[in-house]
Amino acid sequence: MRKAARALQPIAVIGIGLVLALASAAVSRPVFAPNELRAAALSLQATPTATLPVASEIGSTDGIMLMSVIIVLIVIAPILVRRKSWTR
Repeated sequence: MRKAARALQPIAVIGIGLVLALASAAVSRPVFAPNELRAAALSLQATPTATLPVASEIGSTDGIMLMSVIIVLIVIAPILVRRKSWTR
């Protein structure tokens, strides 16, 4: 019984990943009815894009530093939580 469960674990992980990927793709892609396609095509007209002032400076690594701190916390937090059980 345990061998069958172990064999099904990778299949379950792949299946759940596939379902999540398809659900994400379905939610992020708009669906138009055929008569709405013409209206959507007509509404897409070139308009000038307003230029926004650039908030970041050249060579600034603030965003990269913030993301690296978050990633380190995500990796280190479970290790610190499970540390006591690993030392036994």
